[in-house]
Amino acid sequence: EIYPLSLHDALPISIQRAKEHLAGRWQDFSDTALDWSRASEFQRAVYRQTQAIPAGCTRSYGDISRTLALGPEGARAVGVALATNPWPLIVPCHRVVASDGRMTGFSAPGGIRTKTRLLALEGAELLSE
Repeated sequence: EIYPLSLHDALPISIQRAKEHLAGRWQDFSDTALDWSRASEFQRAVYRQTQAIPAGCTRSYGDISRTLALGPEGARAVGVALATNPWPLIVPCHRVVASDGRMTGFSAPGGIRTKTRLLALEGAELLSE
């Protein structure tokens, strides 16, 4: 029988997994327990789509918008949801880029520079001018 980990037990495991990920040993955080009550239904849908993006890959805001069958302003709404992501790395919003592959919209410390570093660490193919 599987019992959910308490926060006391889960936090050190999550920290260790984050350290391993940042050391180049990619981790899949999709099984990490999150308090989904902190997010609206729309945000949850966006965050789940974002969690499905594998390490080293990117998707555009428009890709996520189309997957969720949103209208013409959908990509912007996806961006707004990701700007309020309370779980960076676990919900890997750094893997979401502009439709032309440019690095945009990363509100975590270090901004776009951090986003680019995380993607490079994961082996993503990055465009440069």
